Amino acid sequence: MSMASKQDWLDEGLAVLAEGGAPALTIDRLTGRLGVTKGSFYHHFRGLADFKTALLEYFEAEWTERYIAAVEDGASAPRAKLDHLVELVLADESGSGAPDPEVAVRAWALQDPQVRAVQERVDRTRAEYLRALWRAAGGTDDEARLMGKALYLVVVGAGHVVPPVPADELRDIYRLLLRPAGGETPR
Repeated sequence: MSMASKQDWLDEGLAVLAEGGAPALTIDRLTGRLGVTKGSFYHHFRGLADFKTALLEYFEAEWTERYIAAVEDGASAPRAKLDHLVELVLADESGSGAPDPEVAVRAWALQDPQVRAVQERVDRTRAEYLRALWRAAGGTDDEARLMGKALYLVVVGAGHVVPPVPADELRDIYRLLLRPAGGETPR
């Protein structure tokens, strides 16, 4: 058997979490899916609690910080940044067809204080980033606060309705929300 990298473990952990929820995160399930021994797991993690901490850090980095960094490295105008962020999120929404860990992490946060603290930080970071982008695009402080929350609530809610809102329809919803009042919907 081969040795799985730390990245392999974390990617597989998010996949298992998305497919089966927090109870599915067991060393046996992970080793079976990766086709490795428990020694590979313990090479990277001190135990399941250490893995959980690393998994939550990885989730935050991949599903929040990576988006912000990509937007900040790309477009310079605030509105272009908003549009770029929407496209990045939607590309992941319509990507592989694999279950989304967002819903699973949010459900886990209802039962686990450590996960809840991470989810609260992720939510705060995301909504604040959207608020800052809207403010930089010319909105007032109050408009920016509300629009940041509204844009974020749309993406959260879109993943929780059954079935989830398809990426193309979500793109249209964002275009409607982001158009200037009384203006044309940008394409």
